[in-house]
Amino acid sequence: MGQISKRLRVILVIVGLAACSACSTKTPDHFDTLIQDGTLYDGSGNTPYVGDLGIIGDRIVALGNLDNATADKVINAKGKAVSPGFINMIGWGVTSLITDGRGLSDITQGITLEVFGEGNSMGPLSPVMKTEFPKYWAGINPGWTTLGEYLEFLETKGVAPNIASFIGATTPRIHVLGQDDVDPTPQQLKLMQELVREAMREGAVGVASSLIYTPASFAETDELVALAKAAAEYGGIYASHLRNEGKQIFDALDELITISREAAIPAEIYHLKIAHPPSWDRFDDVLARIEAARSEGLKITADMYPYPAGSTGLDAVMPAWVKAGGIDAWIARMQDPKTRQTLAKQMREDSDEWDNRLASGGAETVMLVEFRNPELKHLAGKTLAEVAIMRNQSPEETAMDLVIADRTRVGAMYFNQSEDVVRKAIQQPWVSFCTDAVTIAAEGDALLNHRHPRTYGTFPRVLGHYVRELKLLSLEQAIHRASGLPATNLSLRDRGFLREGHFADILVFDPDTIVDQATFQQPHQYAVGMEQVFINGTAVIRDSEPTGATPGRVVRGPGWTGWQ
Repeated sequence: MGQISKRLRVILVIVGLAACSACSTKTPDHFDTLIQDGTLYDGSGNTPYVGDLGIIGDRIVALGNLDNATADKVINAKGKAVSPGFINMIGWGVTSLITDGRGLSDITQGITLEVFGEGNSMGPLSPVMKTEFPKYWAGINPGWTTLGEYLEFLETKGVAPNIASFIGATTPRIHVLGQDDVDPTPQQLKLMQELVREAMREGAVGVASSLIYTPASFAETDELVALAKAAAEYGGIYASHLRNEGKQIFDALDELITISREAAIPAEIYHLKIAHPPSWDRFDDVLARIEAARSEGLKITADMYPYPAGSTGLDAVMPAWVKAGGIDAWIARMQDPKTRQTLAKQMREDSDEWDNRLASGGAETVMLVEFRNPELKHLAGKTLAEVAIMRNQSPEETAMDLVIADRTRVGAMYFNQSEDVVRKAIQQPWVSFCTDAVTIAAEGDALLNHRHPRTYGTFPRVLGHYVRELKLLSLEQAIHRASGLPATNLSLRDRGFLREGHFADILVFDPDTIVDQATFQQPHQYAVGMEQVFINGTAVIRDSEPTGATPGRVVRGPGWTGWQ
C-alpha cells in the first residue's frame, strides 16, 4: 500500500479519537513531533501537570505518558511550560502581514492567532472604498472585495500566525453612508445589516465598533444594536472601543451593556482602561458596573495591553466635526484660517462632549511615533511639545500641520494612563490580552518609525512582569486568559486548549526567563524566552529561532457556512 501520507494519517487518528468513550482507542506509537516531560498548561486555568504531547499533521493527537513512542522530531521540555498558543484579541497586522508574512513581532511573543477588525475591517468594500483604500492603508490597492476574500488572500499569500476578523461596524457604515455625519434610513440600515450577515457567513467572529473615531462616532446606539443583532443571528460577539474612556466613561460603558442586552449578544470591551488622569479614581466603579452586568447574566468581557500608555493618532486630539468626510475634507478644514482658530480653541479645552487626549494630559504626554511622509520620520520619538518648540508653534497648530503634511492621522502614543489601573485590570478573571499593534519585523524600514512596546512585548510582559515578578496572577491563570478564555469568548472550534483533536498551536517556554525587552525609548526589541512555537503543527520558532515558515490559516467564527 505504500507509506500513508501525513494528511491521511492525521485524519485516521482524529476519527479514532472521536470514537465513543466506551470503545478503546489505541494511542499512536509514532508522531511527527513529540514534546516530552513538559509541564502542561492546558488553557483551562486548571493545575498543570507533567506529561508528553504528540502531534501528527496539524493536530494534537495524544497527551499524557508517551514514554514508548517515537517521533520524527523529539523535543525535551523538562522544566519548561507547554501551553496553547496565545490569541491576540486585537491586532493590526492587516496590511503589515501583506508586506511581511513572517509576523515576527507576534510569534516571538507566542501569538499564534491574530484577530483583526476593531471598527474597520478589510471588507466588504464598495467600489468607492476600493478606490480610496490606498489613502488609509499604506498605499495598498486591494485585490479583494469581501472580508472572506481578504482573509483567504492572506492565507494563500502565506502568513505565520493564524488570522481571524470581526467585521468592523464602521465598514458597512462607510459602504452605505460614506464618511459623513448622517443617520441611516430604515432601508439603509437593512443594507448594513445584510453586509454584517454576509461577513458572518464568511467566518467573521462578530461585529466590532471603534466609537472614539470618526466616522464610527457618528453611529447612534440604535444603529449599533441593529448590527449586533445581525451578528448574534450567527453566534457572533460584539466588541467595542468605547465611545469615551475619560470623563464620560460610565455613559460609554452603559452603551455597551445596553447593546449587549438589547441584541442578546456577548460583548467585549477593547483595551480596558481609563485614558484621562483626572478620572483614574473611577476605575473601581467601572469594574463594579461590569460585575453588576455580569451578575445580571450578560456576557461582558474585556481585553487589555499591560502598559500605562496607549497609542492611536493625532485624530484623538481633535473633535469629530473637523474629521467628518474623511482625510481630504479634514485637511481642507484645517487649511482654513478661521476654522483653525476655532479648532485650536476646542483642542485646548477638556470637553464633556468628546474625549480630548491633548487637554487632559498636555502636549508633553503625546509622543509622535509614525509618519508616512519620509521628510517627517525624523520626528518619530519626539513629543508634540518638543516639535511645537522646534517649529515655534503652539501644540495645537503643530498637530494640525503634521496631519496636513503627512496626509494621515499621524501615529502617536499617549502617556495618560495609570499603572494602578493596569494592575487592577490584569487581575480580573474575564480580561484577556491584546497588542493593539501592527505585526512587524525589527529591521529595515520598520525602524524608521517609533512603536509602542506592546508591539513586541505584550504577552511576555504579562508572564514575566505581572506573573513572575509581581505575582498578581498565577501562570495557569495568565495562560488561560491568553488562550482558552478568548477562544471560548469567540466560539472558536478546536483552538485555545491542549486537547486531543485540537489544532497544534503550541508553545514551549521557560517561565523563569521569559521576558519582554521592548521599552518606550527602545521599542524595536523582540521578546525572549519562546523556545518552540508551533502553528498548525508546523514550527515557526525552533530552538528560539524563527524558521520563516508561514503555516497560518483563516480561523472562522461559528456562522461560517463551510462547517461540515
